[in-house]
Amino acid sequence: MVHVPSGWPDQGAVPSRTAPVFPLRDVFQFPGQLLPLHVFEPRYRQMIEDSLDGPGRIVIAAPRDDEPVQPSGPALPAVAGLGEIVKHHRLADGRFLVWILGLCRVRIEEVDSDRLYRRVRYDVVEEVGPTRAEADELHAELHQAIADRVGDGVQLPGSVTTGQLADILGQCMPLPGALMAHIFAETHV
Repeated sequence: MVHVPSGWPDQGAVPSRTAPVFPLRDVFQFPGQLLPLHVFEPRYRQMIEDSLDGPGRIVIAAPRDDEPVQPSGPALPAVAGLGEIVKHHRLADGRFLVWILGLCRVRIEEVDSDRLYRRVRYDVVEEVGPTRAEADELHAELHQAIADRVGDGVQLPGSVTTGQLADILGQCMPLPGALMAHIFAETHV
Protein backbone atom coordinates (compact mmCIF):
# COMPACT_ATOMS: atom_id res chain seq x y z
CA MET A 1 0.00 0.00 0.00
CA VAL A 2 1.34 3.40 -0.96
CA HIS A 3 0.93 6.07 1.68
CA VAL A 4 1.25 9.70 0.65
CA PRO A 5 0.92 12.01 3.66
CA SER A 6 -0.28 15.55 3.15
CA GLY A 7 2.80 17.09 4.81
CA TRP A 8 6.18 15.56 3.95
CA PRO A 9 8.79 15.35 6.71
CA ASP A 10 11.31 18.18 6.91
CA GLN A 11 14.70 16.50 6.56
CA GLY A 12 16.45 19.58 7.90
CA ALA A 13 14.71 19.09 11.27
CA VAL A 14 16.62 15.86 12.03
CA PRO A 15 19.95 16.48 13.82
CA SER A 16 22.78 13.94 14.00
CA ARG A 17 22.44 11.59 16.98
CA THR A 18 22.00 7.97 17.97
CA ALA A 19 18.91 5.80 17.77
CA PRO A 20 17.86 2.17 18.11
CA VAL A 21 18.04 0.16 14.92
CA PHE A 22 15.43 -2.36 13.83
CA PRO A 23 17.01 -4.70 11.24
CA LEU A 24 14.31 -6.01 8.90
CA ARG A 25 15.32 -8.01 5.84
CA ASP A 26 14.23 -6.36 2.57
CA VAL A 27 12.32 -3.57 4.35
CA PHE A 28 13.16 0.01 3.37
CA GLN A 29 11.69 2.98 5.27
CA PHE A 30 11.15 5.66 2.65
CA PRO A 31 10.61 9.30 3.66
CA GLY A 32 6.88 9.93 4.01
CA GLN A 33 6.04 6.21 4.10
CA LEU A 34 3.87 4.84 6.89
CA LEU A 35 5.25 1.46 7.96
CA PRO A 36 3.03 -0.76 10.15
CA LEU A 37 4.92 -3.27 12.32
CA HIS A 38 3.97 -6.10 14.68
CA VAL A 39 6.68 -6.19 17.36
CA PHE A 40 6.91 -9.42 19.34
CA GLU A 41 10.57 -10.28 20.08
CA PRO A 42 11.64 -9.27 23.63
CA ARG A 43 14.59 -7.13 22.45
CA TYR A 44 12.39 -5.14 20.07
CA ARG A 45 9.61 -4.82 22.61
CA GLN A 46 12.25 -3.25 24.88
CA MET A 47 13.27 -1.00 21.97
CA ILE A 48 9.68 0.22 21.52
CA GLU A 49 9.27 0.78 25.28
CA ASP A 50 12.48 2.83 25.37
CA SER A 51 11.54 4.75 22.22
CA LEU A 52 8.14 5.67 23.62
CA ASP A 53 9.92 7.11 26.65
CA GLY A 54 12.16 9.19 24.35
CA PRO A 55 11.86 10.92 20.98
CA GLY A 56 10.23 7.87 19.35
CA ARG A 57 12.73 7.68 16.52
CA ILE A 58 13.93 4.34 15.14
CA VAL A 59 16.25 3.47 12.27
CA ILE A 60 14.87 0.77 9.97
CA ALA A 61 17.75 -1.04 8.25
CA ALA A 62 17.67 -3.89 5.73
CA PRO A 63 20.56 -6.22 6.72
CA ARG A 64 23.17 -7.00 4.09
CA ASP A 65 23.45 -10.52 2.72
CA ASP A 66 26.86 -9.92 1.10
CA GLU A 67 28.80 -9.68 4.39
CA PRO A 68 29.25 -12.17 7.24
CA VAL A 69 27.08 -11.88 10.34
CA GLN A 70 28.78 -9.86 13.09
CA PRO A 71 28.69 -10.73 16.81
CA SER A 72 25.90 -8.14 17.24
CA GLY A 73 23.87 -9.57 14.34
CA PRO A 74 23.53 -9.24 10.57
CA ALA A 75 25.72 -6.65 8.82
CA LEU A 76 23.90 -3.32 8.50
CA PRO A 77 23.81 -1.23 5.33
CA ALA A 78 25.52 2.15 5.12
CA VAL A 79 22.20 3.89 4.41
CA ALA A 80 18.90 3.23 6.19
CA GLY A 81 15.62 4.99 6.92
CA LEU A 82 14.91 7.04 10.03
CA GLY A 83 11.31 6.92 11.19
CA GLU A 84 9.23 8.17 14.08
CA ILE A 85 6.53 6.24 15.92
CA VAL A 86 3.28 8.07 15.15
CA LYS A 87 0.89 5.53 16.66
CA HIS A 88 1.23 2.49 18.88
CA HIS A 89 -0.96 -0.09 20.54
CA ARG A 90 0.33 -2.30 23.36
CA LEU A 91 -1.32 -5.73 23.34
CA ALA A 92 -2.19 -7.53 26.59
CA ASP A 93 0.72 -9.99 26.21
CA GLY A 94 3.34 -7.21 25.79
CA ARG A 95 3.53 -7.22 22.00
CA PHE A 96 3.12 -3.95 20.10
CA LEU A 97 1.46 -2.78 16.95
CA VAL A 98 3.30 0.34 15.83
CA TRP A 99 3.09 2.68 12.87
CA ILE A 100 6.33 4.42 11.92
CA LEU A 101 6.43 7.43 9.60
CA GLY A 102 9.58 7.71 7.50
CA LEU A 103 11.43 10.98 8.07
CA CYS A 104 14.55 10.70 5.91
CA ARG A 105 17.41 8.53 4.76
CA VAL A 106 20.37 8.38 7.12
CA ARG A 107 23.95 7.18 6.92
CA ILE A 108 24.54 4.86 9.87
CA GLU A 109 27.36 3.46 11.95
CA GLU A 110 26.77 0.93 14.71
CA VAL A 111 27.70 1.97 18.25
CA ASP A 112 27.83 0.03 21.50
CA SER A 113 24.52 -0.68 23.16
CA ASP A 114 23.78 -1.56 26.78
CA ARG A 115 20.28 -2.68 25.79
CA LEU A 116 19.00 -5.92 24.24
CA TYR A 117 18.73 -4.17 20.84
CA ARG A 118 21.39 -2.59 18.64
CA ARG A 119 22.00 1.17 18.29
CA VAL A 120 23.47 3.34 15.54
CA ARG A 121 24.81 6.85 15.16
CA TYR A 122 23.18 8.52 12.17
CA ASP A 123 23.59 11.54 9.92
CA VAL A 124 20.96 12.72 7.46
CA VAL A 125 21.70 11.88 3.83
CA GLU A 126 21.28 14.99 1.73
CA GLU A 127 19.40 14.30 -1.49
CA VAL A 128 20.74 15.79 -4.72
CA GLY A 129 17.76 17.11 -6.63
CA PRO A 130 17.43 17.19 -10.38
CA THR A 131 17.92 20.29 -12.46
CA ARG A 132 14.71 22.08 -13.46
CA ALA A 133 14.92 20.55 -16.95
CA GLU A 134 15.48 17.05 -15.52
CA ALA A 135 12.60 17.49 -13.08
CA ASP A 136 10.22 18.59 -15.84
CA GLU A 137 11.17 15.54 -17.93
CA LEU A 138 11.10 13.03 -15.06
CA HIS A 139 7.91 14.25 -13.37
CA ALA A 140 5.51 12.99 -16.04
CA GLU A 141 7.47 9.74 -16.53
CA LEU A 142 7.40 8.97 -12.80
CA HIS A 143 3.67 9.75 -12.54
CA GLN A 144 3.02 7.35 -15.41
CA ALA A 145 5.27 4.62 -13.97
CA ILE A 146 3.43 4.84 -10.62
CA ALA A 147 0.02 4.71 -12.34
CA ASP A 148 1.15 1.67 -14.36
CA ARG A 149 1.96 -0.19 -11.12
CA VAL A 150 -0.82 0.89 -8.75
CA GLY A 151 -3.54 2.11 -11.08
CA ASP A 152 -5.04 5.51 -11.58
CA GLY A 153 -6.68 5.46 -8.13
CA VAL A 154 -3.63 6.87 -6.33
CA GLN A 155 -3.99 10.59 -5.70
CA LEU A 156 -0.77 12.54 -5.35
CA PRO A 157 -0.64 16.11 -4.04
CA GLY A 158 0.26 18.71 -6.64
CA SER A 159 3.26 19.75 -4.55
CA VAL A 160 4.91 16.32 -4.68
CA THR A 161 8.56 16.62 -5.74
CA THR A 162 10.44 14.53 -8.26
CA GLY A 163 12.38 12.92 -5.38
CA GLN A 164 9.15 12.00 -3.61
CA LEU A 165 7.77 10.51 -6.84
CA ALA A 166 10.93 8.42 -7.22
CA ASP A 167 10.49 7.17 -3.63
CA ILE A 168 6.83 6.30 -4.24
CA LEU A 169 7.81 4.38 -7.36
CA GLY A 170 10.48 2.56 -5.34
CA GLN A 171 7.82 1.46 -2.85
CA CYS A 172 5.77 0.02 -5.72
CA MET A 173 8.53 -2.05 -7.30
CA PRO A 174 9.07 -5.67 -6.22
CA LEU A 175 12.86 -5.68 -6.65
CA PRO A 176 15.48 -8.04 -5.16
CA GLY A 177 16.80 -6.76 -1.83
CA ALA A 178 20.33 -6.00 -3.06
CA LEU A 179 19.06 -3.92 -5.98
CA MET A 180 16.57 -2.06 -3.77
CA ALA A 181 19.36 -1.35 -1.25
CA HIS A 182 21.47 0.15 -4.05
CA ILE A 183 18.56 2.30 -5.28
CA PHE A 184 17.58 3.31 -1.73
CA ALA A 185 21.14 4.53 -1.01
CA GLU A 186 21.35 6.60 -4.21
CA THR A 187 21.50 10.29 -3.36
CA HIS A 188 20.79 11.71 -6.82
CA VAL A 189 17.12 11.65 -7.76
